[in-house]
Amino acid sequence: MLLLALDTATPAVTVALHDGTSVVASTSQVDARRHGELLLPAVDRILAEAGTRLDAVTGVVVGVGPGPYTGLRVGLMTADTFGLALGVPVYGLCTLDGLAYASDLTVPFVVATDARRKEVYWARYDDARTRVTEPAVDRPAEITEKVAGLPAIGAGALLYPDTFPDVHEPEHVSAAALASLAAEKLARGEELPAPRPLYLRRPDAQVPKSYKVVTPK
Repeated sequence: MLLLALDTATPAVTVALHDGTSVVASTSQVDARRHGELLLPAVDRILAEAGTRLDAVTGVVVGVGPGPYTGLRVGLMTADTFGLALGVPVYGLCTLDGLAYASDLTVPFVVATDARRKEVYWARYDDARTRVTEPAVDRPAEITEKVAGLPAIGAGALLYPDTFPDVHEPEHVSAAALASLAAEKLARGEELPAPRPLYLRRPDAQVPKSYKVVTPK
């Protein structure tokens, strides 16, 4: 097994390779505006670090969000392209689950990432491997009672200390965690979900409701 994992659902552009036993190479760079520019060079970099080639990959794991439309689709489209080119399966994992897994927490907690518009993408967990609510997008003030007393993980939590006063690492998702989580699930014989995006809301860019139609003379 050689899993290629990647995630662009948050400001982190993150890629990793996992051989079924451990992570053999990984890289992460935080830059919310350069997902498309940074992702493929990151893939090349970890393949070189691991001393292997892309055609050795036996499966692709991609974070499906929730996340902003533009960044999220970079990772999803790249994963689909690799899957088709290599003839290997593409697995989707919730980005919030990757953050939760990396925390190693054994008590209930919440994961929150920045959804912009003064909102967060969030979900509650019983422990690092067990999500107990569906991912959602809300203003922090609207969920204060739902997350009260819980430790929090993620960059979204750091932005709103009134709602999330007890914030722990990690701040951003890592493909290394996604790859490890996927490898663990596959080893147990679990069927991983298809790579379907969790947008949770419409894209920021909208077609104008009223515009002038120009027709040729």
